[in-house]
Amino acid sequence: MVRKEWYLEYEIQKNRPGLLGDISSLLGMLSINIITINGVDEGRRGLLILAETFEQIVRLESILHTMDTIKVIKLREPKLRDRLAVRHGRYIQRDADDKKTFRFVRDELGLLVDFMAELFKKEGHKLVGIRGMPRVGKTESIVAASVSANKRWLFVSSTLLKQTIRNKLIEDEYSDNNIFIIDGVVSTQRANEAHWQLVREIMRMPVVKVVEHPDIFIQNTEYTMDDFDYIIELRDHPEQEITYEIIERNNMFSNSDFGGFDF
Repeated sequence: MVRKEWYLEYEIQKNRPGLLGDISSLLGMLSINIITINGVDEGRRGLLILAETFEQIVRLESILHTMDTIKVIKLREPKLRDRLAVRHGRYIQRDADDKKTFRFVRDELGLLVDFMAELFKKEGHKLVGIRGMPRVGKTESIVAASVSANKRWLFVSSTLLKQTIRNKLIEDEYSDNNIFIIDGVVSTQRANEAHWQLVREIMRMPVVKVVEHPDIFIQNTEYTMDDFDYIIELRDHPEQEITYEIIERNNMFSNSDFGGFDF
């Protein structure tokens, strides 16, 4: 019999001592093992559980619905957001209208790195855009996620240490183990046609590409937001507005001045 993981999330209706023990005892009686448990939101708990048969999960759900102390929110095969919520004790915020947009604040960098690392581990083409104001931690998070995913990061364009604009790759850089990082501002405002030929070549490769400032990137290119699989927004605090005024002002400076700004 193949054992299978499930995700259970419930909201506490009547918080009383021993409630978690009651849930644990019920799972034990049904021979369902608890892998991980954590609070995932105010008044909610999430559990990763392991069952041998689907019938065990059906019985569990039926019994849970008779309990007036909790309300079942989710009982399903775990998604990436479920696993990360249990691991970090909080849910990733997702845009209600645009399901491919995920929002983070600076004190959630650990959660962001874990999220991107899981995306980077998946094989094949993936185009990720990341928005955020200067010095909020975008590039550092991408690099950390690459390390966590055991992938090599490669800057196609960047201002992290100095202005980088690549026009070609060497032979061993054509690898699906690389994470290709493109700064939309640098590529759009400072690059030549040779660089754009390289960008188009990379965009056709079945690998992970991460574009910082995707809104700027698409302004003067043939690419659109529909080409992106995920959009990540990173803010210092939840109310911070992501604008491009500082980028537009910096574009009036010379190339040498431009290299001093960390976008």
